[in-house]
Amino acid sequence: MILDSLENSKRIECIHPLFKQAFDYVKSTDFSKMEDGKYDIADAGFTVSIASLFGKEKSEAAIETHKKFIDIQFPLLGVEKIGWKPGDQLLEESVPYNEEQDIAFYIDKPTAYTKIYPGQFAIYFPEDGHAPGIGQGNIRKVVIKIPVQ
Repeated sequence: MILDSLENSKRIECIHPLFKQAFDYVKSTDFSKMEDGKYDIADAGFTVSIASLFGKEKSEAAIETHKKFIDIQFPLLGVEKIGWKPGDQLLEESVPYNEEQDIAFYIDKPTAYTKIYPGQFAIYFPEDGHAPGIGQGNIRKVVIKIPVQ
C-alpha cells in the first residue's frame, strides 16, 4: 500500500508502466463534469470508476482483494478512511474470489486504517487487503484499475 499526495506522484510513477498515464489522467480531468460510472480508457490500458457513496462505519466495511488489478484510489469529495490488512494474513473468506469481477471478500478485520483526503491517493496492490468506503457523510471518489504486469 502507498499513501501520498497527488503532487508527489512523480516519485512512484516508475513503479508500473501505466502509473504515469493514470496520474496524468487524474490531474487533467475535471471529474465534476463526469457522471458516476465506469469508463474504459482503452488507449491508456486502464479503467476508471467514479462513485458517490455515503460513508459507512468500520464494522460495515468488508476487506476485499484483487488478483488482476492494482487500485489507485482518489477521493474527490469528503474524507475516506480505508482499512488495510496484509493479504497473507487474511484467513476467512466471506465471498470466494470471483475471477470475472476480480474480487474476493473477507470476514477478517483491518489491522490499520488510513484517512485519505482530496488531493491525496492510495494504491492497493494484490497483496493488500483493503476495506474502502469508511467515513461520514457523502464521499465521491475515483478508482483507477491498473492491470498487474
